[in-house]
Amino acid sequence: MFPGEDETASPTNRIGAMLLVRDLTYRIGDRVLFDKSGFVLPDGAKAGLVGRNGSGKTTLLRLIAGELTAESGDVVIPKDTRIGYVSQEAPNGPETLLDTVLAADTTRARLIAEAEGADGLRRAEIETELADIGAYSAPARAAAVLHGLGFNREAQLRPCSSFSGGWRMRVALASVLFAEPDFLLLDEPTNYLDLEGSMWLNDYLGRYPHTVLVISHDREFLDANVDHIVHLEQARLTVYRGGYTSFAGQYALQKDVLQRTRAKQEAERKHLQSFVDRFRYKASKARQAQSRLKRLEKLEPVSLIVSEGTLPFHLSGPERLSAPPLLTLENVAAGYDGKAVLSGLTLTVQPDDRIALLGANGNGKSTFCKLIGGRLPALSGALRFPQKMKTAYFAQHQIDELTGAATPYEHVARRMPGAPVARIRARAAQFGFSGARAETPIDSLSGGEKARLLMGLAAFDGPDLLILDEPTNHLDIDSRSALMEAVNDYRGAVVLVSHDRFLIEACAERLWLVAGGRITNFDGDIDDYRALVLKGDDDNDSAGRTAAKPENRDGTAPERVNAAKQRAVLADLRKQRDVCEERMQRLTDAVEKIDATLADGSAFRKDAALAGELARKRAEAAATLHDLENRWLELATRIDEMTPKNG
Repeated sequence: MFPGEDETASPTNRIGAMLLVRDLTYRIGDRVLFDKSGFVLPDGAKAGLVGRNGSGKTTLLRLIAGELTAESGDVVIPKDTRIGYVSQEAPNGPETLLDTVLAADTTRARLIAEAEGADGLRRAEIETELADIGAYSAPARAAAVLHGLGFNREAQLRPCSSFSGGWRMRVALASVLFAEPDFLLLDEPTNYLDLEGSMWLNDYLGRYPHTVLVISHDREFLDANVDHIVHLEQARLTVYRGGYTSFAGQYALQKDVLQRTRAKQEAERKHLQSFVDRFRYKASKARQAQSRLKRLEKLEPVSLIVSEGTLPFHLSGPERLSAPPLLTLENVAAGYDGKAVLSGLTLTVQPDDRIALLGANGNGKSTFCKLIGGRLPALSGALRFPQKMKTAYFAQHQIDELTGAATPYEHVARRMPGAPVARIRARAAQFGFSGARAETPIDSLSGGEKARLLMGLAAFDGPDLLILDEPTNHLDIDSRSALMEAVNDYRGAVVLVSHDRFLIEACAERLWLVAGGRITNFDGDIDDYRALVLKGDDDNDSAGRTAAKPENRDGTAPERVNAAKQRAVLADLRKQRDVCEERMQRLTDAVEKIDATLADGSAFRKDAALAGELARKRAEAAATLHDLENRWLELATRIDEMTPKNG
């Protein structure tokens, strides 16, 4: 208990919180995930839980949900709070999707079951209770949630057991969202959603009326949906106000302050130790030495924020680009068992293209990737490409194809028969597996490490065309940024499927919409596509046809600025401008402080040398400030010229 607390009151109610985590300790084997850590989450907060892969984020959600018990400490939630948590066990029964979701409202289900055998007054009471909880509008609400997550009317009436595991996890998510719990816990909800489902969920959570704690590695998702960030690092939990971008700025500033404080402390420690060592046994200085020794003993070391470096991705590109076009499709149809999923494909891929595929799952994005990746033959039409063209294909499900008992070194060695051990180890190190990590069994690697290895192996021979189908599912935020840089630096063509808006906006120069069995050029950006998706349509696979325009036969996109590159340049210019502003403010403060000291002229009478030094520093600061102001004006002008007039 805290001092002055009322023993009879709920801890969370005392502080107006939905969640109080206090002195939490939990370990798995010898590894400590939480070390006497805690935080408070206000009622109604929308919080994002972030941290490196494997740091313990999912474990924390399971502790909050009551699936695990802490070694010590408290996880306190107000009494009668309804907690919603998506179980790892996806529904798989004969019930329809709609009935499965409706059953998540246990109060409604109980009252309806009771009503069947009730009569008279009790039946009337039940009807009143059902009306009060909106039971009669529940089917429409459940259908709306399922539709938002990608299930059309026909699919909603099919049994759960007829869907694959990934789709059934969507049903589990739909059930939790429909129940509208007081405290919603979500663990990487976009991992089993497509871009369209992610956009819908983004909009839904923005309107969600209760407390949310969500694990996500999608910075756009976090910035749009959360007002608090809970950061897990080195077994400690820290809460920051604001979205992810705000957190990143606060975290960087905190790290910088701690580093400077520690450097200052180390200098003081060195000075004190030097005095003690020199005068400890000298009678005339013994008392001063002992005083400094006591001060030295009380000088608590400053703990630095230790950030693990993020390894870059290594995606080998072709030695030289092929002559354009790289790939041409003329009236191509593709599908399975003679039945076309896509038809009438007349498209061109250029040697340095960056293309992102849009469209709901099930419309044929993966079919198209397999077609151009050489894993699926065309049913009809002509598909032309250079004879020696190399293609790399990465799909998330391929992680399961890695040999669990083998090591990264062994996987790389298979691609380099007869090569010296040193060369094999060097190549494994390029993929992020140096030293002992190269000898770690695949089964012991995290999902992100497996994805990193698989991507490196896919691009091993420097392919002309790199196909990435949902590459970010197991990557944390820093790793996603590293992947973005690797894709932008890649020498060759890239076709990308992803629910990560940040990756698409940062990398893609062309957007193709896969809908209605066709692939067309989408004449707009991701914001336009989001508006189209959220506008609503009975069937997701028809969304976007009216906004799509056929691609030109020569493969060129409509005339427009390369939005992705321009955004990157603008972001860099704005960052430089902000740095300028910070330095200008510091120098302005310094000049004003010196001016105040020198204002009355007494400084020169008291200490002429010090006053002269201050005057010199003032002149230097003023000159630097003048240069910074010119630089700021230059940056502001360039930003204004590059910013679209519509904002």
